[in-house]
Amino acid sequence: MNILSRVLVTIIALLHVGFLVLEMFLWSGPIGQRVFAMTPEFASQSAVLAANQGFYNGLLAAGLLWGALRNKREFMIFFLICVIAAGIFGGLTAKITILYTQAAPGIVALVAVLAARPKASG
Repeated sequence: MNILSRVLVTIIALLHVGFLVLEMFLWSGPIGQRVFAMTPEFASQSAVLAANQGFYNGLLAAGLLWGALRNKREFMIFFLICVIAAGIFGGLTAKITILYTQAAPGIVALVAVLAARPKASG
């Protein structure tokens, strides 16, 4: 498997770890409020929902890292498709910039994984 594709998948995984931290731990604080342009009241009211989103982002990160570290092409493809689908849905329903911060990088990584030569089976 091409090293570039695994590096890109790892970067996408690290982005999702960052989303996890932002949504689970920083949501109600000044950073979360600034990033998502929320009032303290709204941040407090939506914190449980944001933590749930963060947890799912963590699962995406875990799957991507597992695929990249174990060189499992099918895992990388599956989890990148999940990332892209979530990014498109979020971009269309929540905030258009999610298309650029989540879906677009996922598409770039998916193209790299698909273009990389699969390891030869023994």
